[in-house]
Amino acid sequence: MSNPHARDPVRTLEPVQADEPEIREARWTARLVMFLRVMAVLSMAKGLYHWAVVCGIVGPPDGFEYQPVPWQTATVFFAVIDLVAAVGLWLAAAWGAVVWLTAAVSMAAVEVFFPQVYGGRLLVVAIEFVLLFGYLFLAIQSAREHPN
Repeated sequence: MSNPHARDPVRTLEPVQADEPEIREARWTARLVMFLRVMAVLSMAKGLYHWAVVCGIVGPPDGFEYQPVPWQTATVFFAVIDLVAAVGLWLAAAWGAVVWLTAAVSMAAVEVFFPQVYGGRLLVVAIEFVLLFGYLFLAIQSAREHPN
């Protein structure tokens, strides 16, 4: 006997491939992780630069200890927080993004509200906010890939 459903095109459909949509959907997540890794490298460079200033390798010619206390405080703060953020960003951990966002907003606040500390460089503020909005865009796009 022949199978009556053998020639039915609905019953002979190919199975759905579950792997293909996941690969396509993970694009924004992969871009977010790549962004976090790039920001980790930049945060590491910033943190090492601030430590080089503290140690007297680069920076003011008269030395770290002869600078005003607000400048010293901000320099040590960014030396620590940028390195902590770099580790968290490289791991793509949620706490790494939080620490990095704290560092970015803190740097922008120091530049805007305390120009006597680092000189009020508005270019630094603009770069920090472009990076912040880039992160938010990628995080939102990545969250849309995973609706659960």
